[in-house]
Amino acid sequence: MLKSLADWLTYLESLHPKTIALGLERVAQVKQRLNLNPDFPVIIVGGTNGKGSVCAMLESILHAAGYKVGCYTSPHLLDYNERVRISKKQATDAELCASFEAIESVRGEIALTYFEFGTLAAMQCFIEHKVDVAILEVGLGGRLDAVNVFDADCAVVTSIDIDHIDYLGDNREQIAFEKAGIFRAVKVAIFGDMDMPEAIRTQAGKIGSDLWCLGKEFGFISHQGQWDFQGRLSARKALPFPALRGAYQLNNASSVLAALDAQKEKLPVSMEAVRRGLVEVTLSARFQLIPGKPALILDVAHNPHAARSFAANLAALPPAGKTFAVCAMLKDKDIAGVVDALKNQVDIWLVGSIDAPRGASAVELEQVLHKANVKEVLCFANATDALHHAYNLAGENDRIAALGSFYTVAEVMRARGLRSV
Repeated sequence: MLKSLADWLTYLESLHPKTIALGLERVAQVKQRLNLNPDFPVIIVGGTNGKGSVCAMLESILHAAGYKVGCYTSPHLLDYNERVRISKKQATDAELCASFEAIESVRGEIALTYFEFGTLAAMQCFIEHKVDVAILEVGLGGRLDAVNVFDADCAVVTSIDIDHIDYLGDNREQIAFEKAGIFRAVKVAIFGDMDMPEAIRTQAGKIGSDLWCLGKEFGFISHQGQWDFQGRLSARKALPFPALRGAYQLNNASSVLAALDAQKEKLPVSMEAVRRGLVEVTLSARFQLIPGKPALILDVAHNPHAARSFAANLAALPPAGKTFAVCAMLKDKDIAGVVDALKNQVDIWLVGSIDAPRGASAVELEQVLHKANVKEVLCFANATDALHHAYNLAGENDRIAALGSFYTVAEVMRARGLRSV
């Protein structure tokens, strides 16, 4: 049997001919063979953007309330262990290997993808550790995503925008239908954006979910450095802003408090725990500001919706000199949409290639930038070379923004010797 986590991960990559193979039949069969039936509440979080922030805030608040929390997110930045956390600590290599071995011992002839294998392993870890609650982040879509093999006691959809069109559709209604697949009959389903596609309401009504929407069943008011939450079951006043940057984080935080309302009978949470959890929450590479001269900003923004939020955050920062964008992206993303969202906030683009099957070349990015009438573009073999050149060009009052994908930010973090938070 394989001994190291690195060996296991290499093996998992070879098991299925496709990196992404949506569908629940195979993973459900292995789940049944393993008898993975959690007896604790499960909160599933989907959406185009904001999933990671919602998972991080839920985890932080529930941990502050004294619960043993299992949290499964993806993808990782530097180490696979980031994906599986128990009590806010990453699972060890030995724990992950033991879970992989348990799955391998029962799957037989069933081919699982890397993500499907990892999803089952995460739940195996959570059951083994007897967690009080599990938070599962959807990998892609919702209806056919591996995490949906588990029934959500509460489901959160953060936002809907165009992304992964090859798998989910090319309009918001089709994508919303896929995301709403994590809803369950009778259970609370939360939608955390003011702009709700009709498919969210339709799917919730069809299966009998109790739908709570931002701006209707719950909402927030921001005032003088604090904010108030008003939900269907509770009101929480004079809350601190989340430690995560960006005005849109109040949408995410409100969705989190609505989800906690939905689970208040099983998982009561005090005001003290809410305040502490909001203040102490951390999440790498979501408008993460690394102090220095020049300052470095990390953000995995890889679609137009996320890029617009990133641009708004840049505009809200104190005035600086020039902004250098170190950017590398996957070619199946809406590169033109990301460029359009950010071009007015960036002075010089330094683009690199991603050495992966879906990676776009620097030349491909350069062509998109020139079509958008961006003049100052420099091409490099990779994000590391682009970053080094950015530091050579930038003055101490300038800032460098690294963005475009998890690949890009991970490469930049390694080049600067940074760790995930």
